[in-house]
This record gives sequence, structure tokens and C-alpha cells, in this order.
Amino acid sequence: MNTLSPARYLVIGFFIVTLFGGILLSLPMTHQPGQNVSFIDALFTSTSAICVTGLVVVDTATSFNLVGQIIILMLVQIGGIGFVTFATLFTVMLGKKVSVRERLLLAESFKQNKIQGVVRLLIFVMSITFIFELMGTLLLSIRFIPQWGLEKGLYFSFFHAVSAFNNAGFDLFGHVEKFSSFSLYADDPLVSFTISGLVIVGGLGFIVIYELFHYWKTKRLSLHSKLVLATSGFLLILGTFVILLIEWSNPETLGNLSFQGKLWAAHFHAASPRSGGISTLSLTSMYSASLFFIVFLMFIGAAPGSTGGGIKSSTFAIIILAVWGMLRGKQHVEIFKRRISYIYVYRALTITILAIGFLIFGTMTLTILERTDIFTALFETVSAFGTVGFSLGLTPKLSIPGKILIIILMFIGRLGPITIGFALANRSRPTSYKYPEEKLVIG
Repeated sequence: MNTLSPARYLVIGFFIVTLFGGILLSLPMTHQPGQNVSFIDALFTSTSAICVTGLVVVDTATSFNLVGQIIILMLVQIGGIGFVTFATLFTVMLGKKVSVRERLLLAESFKQNKIQGVVRLLIFVMSITFIFELMGTLLLSIRFIPQWGLEKGLYFSFFHAVSAFNNAGFDLFGHVEKFSSFSLYADDPLVSFTISGLVIVGGLGFIVIYELFHYWKTKRLSLHSKLVLATSGFLLILGTFVILLIEWSNPETLGNLSFQGKLWAAHFHAASPRSGGISTLSLTSMYSASLFFIVFLMFIGAAPGSTGGGIKSSTFAIIILAVWGMLRGKQHVEIFKRRISYIYVYRALTITILAIGFLIFGTMTLTILERTDIFTALFETVSAFGTVGFSLGLTPKLSIPGKILIIILMFIGRLGPITIGFALANRSRPTSYKYPEEKLVIG
């Protein structure tokens, strides 16, 4: 194992944890009385939890008992902040020195380019995760305890706070035709803003949160944080406006809500597709234009080093900046009075092209396997790759080959196309020569 590259270590580690979780969830002791969850369904649930996706083939509340639900929640927590983080945390708690290799793995897990300060970042990540999940639990308990009682209300509050902060999308309310998991709280500002707030903060990435918490002392933010905050804010405002505009008069979604309820629900569904996977409106009742825009948001996803998936907000921003710079005749990609190196532009293009390739393959294959229409297959595929958890109803009906395909897409989406590529590729040696350049005709 010591000879493995960080990318291969992450891939193998995630696979082992996922398989172990699948085995545990297939045991009868984790099932509700009278329920029998097959191994493939247990593996699907484990993958969805460790990849913080939220797609389910069996209902979490009615199929798994308290033991099974706690295992799912533990997998969500491990998947959200990374199994390497947990493993290193135990090393720190035992008072042992964190090795250089463990620091390299942490840097790869947090998408850091250097190993200095990663242990300090680890402690911060664990602390901030605990703080936000505790805050979310307390806020949700204000609504859930009067509704469900003290014990169940606290448990529901904790479960959904952890699920929301880790952008997992798991819930205990179940799904009924024409209704969503949180449909009862569509115009409830306390529940809506608590869940969406946890999703947004978890999707910003721990690097950004770390810099924001220390801004009072440093008085500066890195280019990465500025880019993530600007892009996330823009997409949140744009998403709210677009969903309001399209769904305003739809009697099945926003149409029957008050003015404030429309705003809250539109805001919620602008935040949740970025990898949250929790909905307060019926997705199947939305207009096709809204669903297509949600596919766009799911494809972009959250920020690097966050609990979310997708190609990442900074990747999207760099590509847009590169296009805008080309149209203006600029030779360099520039933002916030800084120049972005071409290596990051190439990386962003590589991630995007690989993601599109996986999605095209996944959509076409799913259409063939499940005999479904192309848009439903696309929606399900992007949701799996973006580790979002939204579904138009296809996931619970998947065949075994379809389930395996979605499992693979969730796995790729959580680790990232480049990490998977580096894990599969042989190490390349730098060449000592360059070929001569020649002009091409493009466009």
C-alpha cells in the first residue's frame, strides 16, 4: 500500500469502505422487521452514502432500522469529509506523529497543492463540521420536536443536519407520488433556510470556510476563495430568479404558495441542486425548462474540497473566464487583478470534457438498459455524477445493470474524473524534447 500514489490510495480506500458498508447494510440486523434488502441494493445505498449522493433504490426509513440508519449516517459523515481525514484524526488523537505520506493524502483529499498546514486544516475541518451540524440540529429541533416528540424530533433533526451539511440528500420522510421529502416545509423559513444554509456552507469547501473564519485576522482571501464565493453567489441568485420565473404560476409547485413561500422554495431549489439533493417541491411536477436548468446546476456542483460533487464551481468559472478572455482578445485568463496559469485552464477543460464523456456514455447506456426517455436518463445520470441525489422516479425502478452503472457514476463523481484517471494511468516520465509547433485552423 505504501507504493501507491495518493490518487490510487484514495480510490482503493473509498472502494473498501463502500464495500464494507454494503456488507453491513445487507445484514438482517440493519433491516426493518419484514424487510429484506438484497446485497446489490445495500451496496447501492452504501455507495450513495459514502459518495454523499442520496439516490436510493429502497426507502431509508421503511427499509432500514435504527442500526442501519446510523450506519448510513456514519458513511455519509466519512464520505463528506473523507475517510483519510478520519484515519488521520485517530492518529492525532493517539498522540502519534502524522507522517509525510499521510500529509500528502490529506492534501490530495482537501485539494491542496502543499502539505504545510494540512494537520491544522484537519482539526479545523472536524471542529467546523461538528459546530455546523450541532447548530443545524438545534434549529431543526425547534420545528421537529413539537411535531415528532423529544426523542424522535432530536434524532430527525440530527440526521437531516448531518445529511444536509454533507450534501448527502438522505432523508427519513420517504417519498410519495407527487410529493417530495420536505414538501411539508416548502413555505417554512426555519426548515428551508436551515437546510439550504447547511447545504450552501458544506458546498463552499473547507478551504473557503477556513479563510472566512480567519479573515478578521488576515484581512485577505485567496483567489480560490474569491472565485468560489463569487461563482456560488452568482449561481444562487441566478437559480432563484430562473426557478421563480418559470415555476411562478405552476399549480403543482410554486403556484399555490404565498409570495414569501415562492421565494423560499425557489431559493431552496437553487441551492440544493449544487449537490444537496433535498427538495421541498415535486420534481416530477416541475416544467421541463426548470428541470433542464437544474441539470445545469447539478453538472456544475459545489466547490473543490467540499462535501459536494460536480465539475466544481471554480472549474466552471475558469472555463467561462477563458471564453470571455478569448472573445475580448486577451492573451491571459484574468480575474480580481490576478492572472490564472494555463495549467489550471487545461485542468478545467480536462475535467469538463471527461465529465461530459462520462455523462454521454452513462445517459446512452441507461437509456438502453432501462428503456426510458433520454431526458429522464440524462437527469438521473447527472444527478449520480454530480452526487446530488435528485431523481425523476427512475432510480427505485432500476434493473441490476442500471444500478451498477449508477454506482460507478456516483463513485467517479465523488472522487473526480482526474483522480480516477490518475489512479488508472501509469506514471508518465517528462520528456527532454519538444516537437515543432504548427498552426491550425479552428472555428
